[in-house]
Amino acid sequence: MGDSSESRPSEKNEQENEEDKESVQSEEIEPKLKYSRIANDLLNILYKDAASCIAVHPKFICIGTHFGWIYMLDHQGNSVRHKDMSTGYNAHTVSVNQISVDVNGDFIASCSDDGKVLIHGFYTSEYNHTMTLGRLVKCVAIDPNYAKTGRRFITGDERLVLHERTFLSRIKSTVLFDMSVEGGVQNIRWNEAGQHIAWATQLGVRVYDIHNKCSLGLIKWTKSTNFQNEKARCNLCWKDTNTLLVGWLDSVRILNVRKRSPAEMALTPDWPQYLVENILSFQTDFLICGIGPLHEHLVVLGYWKNEEGPQRPQLHVLEPRLGDYGSICTDNLSLRGYHQYTACDYYLECIIEENCYLIVSPKDIVAASPYDADDRIDWLIEHFKFEDAMEAVTSSEKDLQRHTKLSVGQSYLDHLLFLEQYQEAAKLCHDILGNNKRLWEEEVLKFARVHQLRTVSPYLPLDSNPLEPYIYEMVLYEFLKTDPEGFLSKIKEWPPVLYNVPAVVNATLEHLLVVSQQTFKSVLLEALALLYSYDNKYDKALQMYLKLGHSGVFDLIAKHNLYGVIHNMIEDLMELNADLTITLLDSGEVPPDIVVARLSSNKHLLYRYLDALDQRKDRSAAKKYHGLLVSLYADFAKDKLLALLRRSDHYPIQEALNICKDRCFYPEMVYLLGRIGNTKEALNLITHQLGDIEYAITFCKEHDDPDLWEDLISCSLKRPDFITFLLQRIGTYIDPRLLVQRIDSGMTIPGLKHSLVKLMQDYNLQVSVQEGCKKILVSDYFNLHERLVCMQQRGVLIDDEYFCGACHRKVIVKDVNEKNNIVIFYCHHLFHEECLPPLQLIVSCVICNSPKTNKSSIFNSTIK
Repeated sequence: MGDSSESRPSEKNEQENEEDKESVQSEEIEPKLKYSRIANDLLNILYKDAASCIAVHPKFICIGTHFGWIYMLDHQGNSVRHKDMSTGYNAHTVSVNQISVDVNGDFIASCSDDGKVLIHGFYTSEYNHTMTLGRLVKCVAIDPNYAKTGRRFITGDERLVLHERTFLSRIKSTVLFDMSVEGGVQNIRWNEAGQHIAWATQLGVRVYDIHNKCSLGLIKWTKSTNFQNEKARCNLCWKDTNTLLVGWLDSVRILNVRKRSPAEMALTPDWPQYLVENILSFQTDFLICGIGPLHEHLVVLGYWKNEEGPQRPQLHVLEPRLGDYGSICTDNLSLRGYHQYTACDYYLECIIEENCYLIVSPKDIVAASPYDADDRIDWLIEHFKFEDAMEAVTSSEKDLQRHTKLSVGQSYLDHLLFLEQYQEAAKLCHDILGNNKRLWEEEVLKFARVHQLRTVSPYLPLDSNPLEPYIYEMVLYEFLKTDPEGFLSKIKEWPPVLYNVPAVVNATLEHLLVVSQQTFKSVLLEALALLYSYDNKYDKALQMYLKLGHSGVFDLIAKHNLYGVIHNMIEDLMELNADLTITLLDSGEVPPDIVVARLSSNKHLLYRYLDALDQRKDRSAAKKYHGLLVSLYADFAKDKLLALLRRSDHYPIQEALNICKDRCFYPEMVYLLGRIGNTKEALNLITHQLGDIEYAITFCKEHDDPDLWEDLISCSLKRPDFITFLLQRIGTYIDPRLLVQRIDSGMTIPGLKHSLVKLMQDYNLQVSVQEGCKKILVSDYFNLHERLVCMQQRGVLIDDEYFCGACHRKVIVKDVNEKNNIVIFYCHHLFHEECLPPLQLIVSCVICNSPKTNKSSIFNSTIK
């Protein structure tokens, strides 16, 4: 409401600079109300006259002036012309005291100290009325339903008088109350239902039931100690049909008119049907110039009287509490000429349905209304509280008319860029701009102007709805110039479809010419290798990686299946990283023959490759190279040689033996000599070169040759330590007497006693084992025989499916006269007793022992 071109009432005027110097903290408090000064035609009206009272309606505003004029304006201050009222009409000769409007906004009533009361219709003059009372009329209230209920109105002076039209349009006046002893009527308010009338005097507030024609009681004032000398004016406002807000001096009361319950009516039947309750009251620190509701809060126009000098009125939003109140917000109002006025010169009227409040002074009228979602965001943006504004626009997006998350977010981004908070701005871009390519490109250009493309780069859209290629190229170019490592990181991170790869390659090559630091050159060469691979120039990419000695070459080969072009690079790859090369070659894409040929000049790398090839689960590919691998193991991995010799049959034994002889690899020579049958020489190597009697015994056990045992004993007869070991070990393999009988008499043998005891224990163990085996065999024999007998003695199930093996009749019959004894053999063949020879002559089953009978056919026929 109000002209947007007008300044907010609390803004500074040139004449009010000193008074408007408020603290910064108070200005930073988020307001609850917004203000607009009503201007247009009202400015001219108040320029030559002064407002004395006001009445408001959702349709219009009525202004009464000190010169007795009444003007009807719209909410922007424009004059509303109706019939005989062009810009206003001179209703009274002196100041208008009060104006009252009916619910529909069709009629107004006004009164003045000239003693006149006027009823004026805007759309019809049929019910217009002018009444002269001959005394000062301070207040008037028109029936809310004036045109329907007898066209009533009430006037207040020394008395409260009800006026209503009767038969033949005569006016009947009824004195409801005589207030001469209470100081006269100050204010009258008729609720919208038209049943209850509230009026105030110097003594208190009364409520009258117009239907039942009775008073509901008096709510007396509490004597104020703060403002004893102040001329009192009571402010009344019906919040709804039953709730009355009262403000007098520094006291606020909330009254409730309720209907008495049947129980209450039964106790006091003579009392009125309705009663008035004071449900809440409290005192303020200021004089009250007007009061109105704002949801569960109160809007109060106040005036600080305890301060020296002229004061500006204040509009308070209060939270009523029991005996106290909480201040939600307080706004100082700079009304025109405020330094000339006192508290009684200000009025507050409200349009409850619209939460609109009009603050009236003689020369100015200001409209206040609660901040809506858009207004709150306006204030937050104006005070650079963008984070709160973003939260507000997110939480109340459905209620916004002028603002959107995008518009507020763009303002926030501009603010952050102005403050050089580039990182914070970059983080917000995705949330604010979403997938809008045009907005993204505009915002990126803003970052480019301040050379902060690197800051916004992590937040650019990549996968879905990417931006134009030049955006990403701009970012890469900034990285290239200022941060080569960041440039490489972006090349790795960003898909190459986002930008023009050849253009970036050319820029990189140009920049390489001017880069002096070797570290940066290496980084750029790596980036160049990646770019070449993106551009499908794999040969250049491989060369670049090899030149750098970079392991990324292996990923490149595997990713793009470049095995066919690396044949001439195998040795270079092995030199770069043998393990990764071997892993790469394990795929089998490169034939082993080619690899062996390329590594033939470097035996160590060839050994690494063939060793890995032989470690695969499928060793078939390595078998043909086992002869070469024997030589390589002999040079680089002797510990693996014997294992290879033992498990493989794919190497020339004689060549392997010659290699081992040249290097004096005795264990390997022993194994190879054993394979070719030269066991005596092998045993000789073990005993003479290795001196390992345990290995010699193991070798003899493997070949199980009596001659080898004889040779071992012969060579051990001169070695007491060998004899000792043989006495302890051979007792379970050969006859110990072969050794004992050949030991020279008088030879000193260390540990002989212990060795002989061990020998006898081994011999006794052999005997014990043999006896134990014999006992087990006998026990198993009898156990199995007993099981056989038990099984043969078990009962046999016979049903009517079995037939006699001789007559082929069923063995089980239902006729008792045909029953016969049954004979069953262990082979499960059945016979009638009468079908067999005498049992004394039968030794076994005649079917199983018949040489000419086909047993299977007999068995089958029996089953049938």
